[in-house]
Amino acid sequence: MKVIICGAGQVGWQIARHLSGENNDVTVVDNNPDLVRRATDTLDVQGIAGHASYPDILERAGARDADMMIAATHSDEVNMVTCQVAHSVFGVPRKIARLRSQSYLTAIYSDLYRRDHMPIDVVISPEREVAEAALRRLAAPAAFDTQSFLDGHVQLLGLQLDDDCPVLDTPLRQLTDLFSTLRAIVVGVRRGERLFAPEPKDQLFAQDQIYVFVHTEDVNRTVEIFGKTVQKQDRVVIIGGGNVGLAVARALEARPERIRAKVIERNRACAEMAADALERTIVLHGDGLSIELLNEAGVDRAHAVLAVTDDDKTNLLAAVRAKSAGCPFTICLINDPTLIPLMGPLKIDAYINPRATTVSSILRHIRHGRVRGVYSIGDAEAEVIEAQVLSTSPIAGRMVRDIDFPEGVLVGAVMKGGEVIRPVGGTRIDEGDIITLFAMAADVPEVERLFQVSIDYF
Repeated sequence: MKVIICGAGQVGWQIARHLSGENNDVTVVDNNPDLVRRATDTLDVQGIAGHASYPDILERAGARDADMMIAATHSDEVNMVTCQVAHSVFGVPRKIARLRSQSYLTAIYSDLYRRDHMPIDVVISPEREVAEAALRRLAAPAAFDTQSFLDGHVQLLGLQLDDDCPVLDTPLRQLTDLFSTLRAIVVGVRRGERLFAPEPKDQLFAQDQIYVFVHTEDVNRTVEIFGKTVQKQDRVVIIGGGNVGLAVARALEARPERIRAKVIERNRACAEMAADALERTIVLHGDGLSIELLNEAGVDRAHAVLAVTDDDKTNLLAAVRAKSAGCPFTICLINDPTLIPLMGPLKIDAYINPRATTVSSILRHIRHGRVRGVYSIGDAEAEVIEAQVLSTSPIAGRMVRDIDFPEGVLVGAVMKGGEVIRPVGGTRIDEGDIITLFAMAADVPEVERLFQVSIDYF
């Protein structure tokens, strides 16, 4: 597949890394020559320096025979015009644009993206993706990472194991025997800097970070088994009233259960806009780092503090302040991945990486055909893939134990006729089943071969 990626920032670079690693023909376009050089020096891609929306630049990038255009520059308008030029001049069949402005995303204006108007096939909103990720974190406060699969019936939970975890030093095979009715399976373990797919004989140790597939109905029980407490989150303080904070506050107001939320916003105009848009949420104007304002917001009584300003360091410090003031659970928005190792020493419970959520969203739309969902783990070290089994797939009609999966691949859950089951060696995979897999990045091409989807993109 020939793909042109416009924008060589963090998101564009990560998408180029994924697609070039899967032997696609990738060209990166950016008006910053240094970013283009970084991409061509570190990845197996071609690079063009220039404005992505200019027809002559897209011509040089090979738009006439491109299969897909991904517009992920920092400008909404450049992304939109790029898709228009790709469609009108070059007839590129599939176009994906990243748009940030909420005005472009309002549902009543959705006709704008019709093929005869502004022909964009998929619109990705980083702020909307991040807001949804924040809500998932709030719903599972014991987890540092969480994502839904199989139509919401299954959750992927990332759990940090503490010294008091009751199942430390227990082989995973024995855990399965001890909790035979628990619909959960450990599919990934991060020990130190290494992420791997565990074997049945492997044990879990303190400070391990594990990824668990669990049926939604068994989430609380699973969390308790791994030594975490289940807490209700009905008092939330949101630091940052921009697009992300406002989207989270609106979603909390829309929930049937009553959640008391407060928003702290430093910019007065932004705070007034948030106050006008929200009905029951209290909006405070001031600095989220001010201990007086945090006390006024009642962080000592809050069940969670969500720091989602546009500055990473402000988010880190605000979360630390809230924690020291007595809040038991803090979540940070972190754009710079080099700051993530500070989460542990600073005792921040969870983080949201906008780059990772946007990359996962774009990958989900790139891998069409029978792949229904893709979620990127860590720094693109692994992927969770949800896909439907075709009759032509090599795994159709075979038991899990008889399928020649690579070592870095584990089956997390299987949906048969609307019912979710925990896979065991004797589980038969049939045509039409939907399965979720944890796969190390190097094994993703082999997984796509097993699903027979690598050429079924559209």
